[in-house]
Amino acid sequence: MDLIPAWVDGTLRPVEKLAVHQRGLRHKAVSVFVLAGERVLVQQRAAHKYHTPNLWANTCCTHPHWEEGDLACATRRLAQELGITGLDLRSVGQVAYRADVGNGLIEDEVVQIFTAQADPDLPLALNPQEVQAARWAPLAALMAEIAAHPARFTPWLRLYLADHRAQIFGGADL
Repeated sequence: MDLIPAWVDGTLRPVEKLAVHQRGLRHKAVSVFVLAGERVLVQQRAAHKYHTPNLWANTCCTHPHWEEGDLACATRRLAQELGITGLDLRSVGQVAYRADVGNGLIEDEVVQIFTAQADPDLPLALNPQEVQAARWAPLAALMAEIAAHPARFTPWLRLYLADHRAQIFGGADL
């Protein structure tokens, strides 16, 4: 059973991940953006994921295990999902959002955001249980693609880029 930190009656408690989404409980999450110049590494979620399958998301997004630190979680999931290790992850703060992710499931997250700089030739080893594709996208082109085809992207990526771009990318107009 995958227990994640969620607020129940105002107290942070370990709750099973699917139950968190079914009940729409506010919970902890981690998101990572790996950058190479003006490009960001995005991933396409695996087709069998229980929510938002086949949609494009930021480099890595997940929930920490109960009592797992945010940085440890981000480091672990980069390796598990994309085979990425050895990057210097930098916290750029928190973001909170609530979004319907389909099938009666709700993401109500308090997200610790991390960024890292990488070489665009960074070797990737995609875990097919998590990720079906990954690509580098210039931020401006990614934003144009989201505007033209929003249904191809996760709600959280759309929110991050619409409302928190300066926080995530350091105010740079990429």
